[in-house]
Amino acid sequence: MTEKDIEEGCKNGDNIARKELYRQYGGLMLGIIIRYVGNREQAKDLLHDGFIKAFNSFDKFTWRGEGSLKAWLSRLFVNQSLIYLRKAKELQNFVSLDDVVQVTDIPEEDDVMRMPQELIMKFIADLPAGYRTVFNLYVLDGLSHKEIGKLLNIAERTSASQFFRAKQLLAHRISNYLSKLA
Repeated sequence: MTEKDIEEGCKNGDNIARKELYRQYGGLMLGIIIRYVGNREQAKDLLHDGFIKAFNSFDKFTWRGEGSLKAWLSRLFVNQSLIYLRKAKELQNFVSLDDVVQVTDIPEEDDVMRMPQELIMKFIADLPAGYRTVFNLYVLDGLSHKEIGKLLNIAERTSASQFFRAKQLLAHRISNYLSKLA
């Protein structure tokens, strides 16, 4: 089934299309949610809620060609994750700049590229919620600090500083990991 077929079927309430939507995009959307909330069990609940919301929101979706359904779902699930984090007051838990270790030895890109991807994703998932959220929005979703600020209702500078702190914390954890291998 193509994206267009799935979209048309879901708009018409076709359960076969809904099942196919879940089959094709469920794993990807679960990964997106885990990136934001850092907890697999909570992510599964949000995945379920997000698909219900998607099924009920197809009237708001506009087909713009191949890939537009995936992009729409991704944005829907990012927003679902952010709503959860706000309600859980997770986005208020920023770590003070004094608590961030200043990293002078930035790991070499080649060394980082040889690390298991699962480990890097775990390091990202272990970041404080505010850092993790800004890091994901900036690096993985490609938003600017201005867009992040608007989305999270924070100053653009706050987004930039949270991103800087997230990078520092990740660099520190990666450096510690690499030093144990040496």
